[in-house]
Amino acid sequence: MSSDLTPADYRQTTVNDVGALARQIIQEVEHAIVGKTDVLRMILAACLSTGGHVLLEDYPGLAKTLIANSFATVLGLTFKRIQFTPDLLPSDITGGYIYDRTSGAFQLREGPLFANIILADEINRASPKTQSALLEAMQEYQVTLEGETLELPDPFIVIATQNPIEYEGTFPLPEAQLDRFMVKLAVGYPSADAEQEILRRRRERRQDEFSLRRVIDAAGVLAMRSVIERVHVDTDVERYMVDLVRATRHHRHVAVGSSPRGALALLKLARTWAAMNGRDFVLPDDVKVFSHAALAHRLILEPDLWTDRRAADDVVTELERMTPVPVIEAGRR
Repeated sequence: MSSDLTPADYRQTTVNDVGALARQIIQEVEHAIVGKTDVLRMILAACLSTGGHVLLEDYPGLAKTLIANSFATVLGLTFKRIQFTPDLLPSDITGGYIYDRTSGAFQLREGPLFANIILADEINRASPKTQSALLEAMQEYQVTLEGETLELPDPFIVIATQNPIEYEGTFPLPEAQLDRFMVKLAVGYPSADAEQEILRRRRERRQDEFSLRRVIDAAGVLAMRSVIERVHVDTDVERYMVDLVRATRHHRHVAVGSSPRGALALLKLARTWAAMNGRDFVLPDDVKVFSHAALAHRLILEPDLWTDRRAADDVVTELERMTPVPVIEAGRR
């Protein structure tokens, strides 16, 4: 499949097509992002999952903004960046009605939320009131202006960033909003070879800007999502997801475990991962790929562990080790 297909062609999309398109998308994004294939594949899996909002928590300068912009370009989706600051108002992101003297009527001026991919940069710098406006958009795919409900574009994906080392003048995200993010990921520093490759590409390019090719469009993304919804999940694999999530609620270091939204995230992500690998059925390993990204940020730990940034990941690792993994026989459907 290619980027110049018609909507009629998309109706014939198969699991093999999803796998092929996913590889093309990652290959194109890697023209801009070097040495981060695993993270890029996980972000793509979230983008192809319904409700797949992504929280990137990492240090400045690690290409978080570039990743969001690159995916928007390659997926053929509209993109808006919002720089969150303490004085940002809800109307600054949702838009509002402005009086037009020429027509003598109020005209809707859409805010930056009316796009397919939203980069919410330094989301924890915004006030709780502005965060709540974003929360409605993330959960309901709509905004409310002057009592009128307006639908947001489909697909609608929020990629938010926050800095893990600067807390002065920030408003930590409440657990209810953290729970809305399907995954929380860190990009990490590149290896020495990857960092040198970044320099080589910039030197040969002779400019900061990248030129990326569109691989697909919004209709194609929705077609891929439709195929993913048909990926088979064995009941034993479903139980494995449930057992993992329920175990978070009984761990000795966890005050509040994951909600059922965590199990739903595992279900969606595992199906997407299977399709991205050209399979129409989910394996337990597909679930394991996302156990940390989908569950760790949903755990509220005991107070004595609040300063340990790796504690939640350690808990998930322990639960993975303790939870029995089902054996799926070849050909079992």
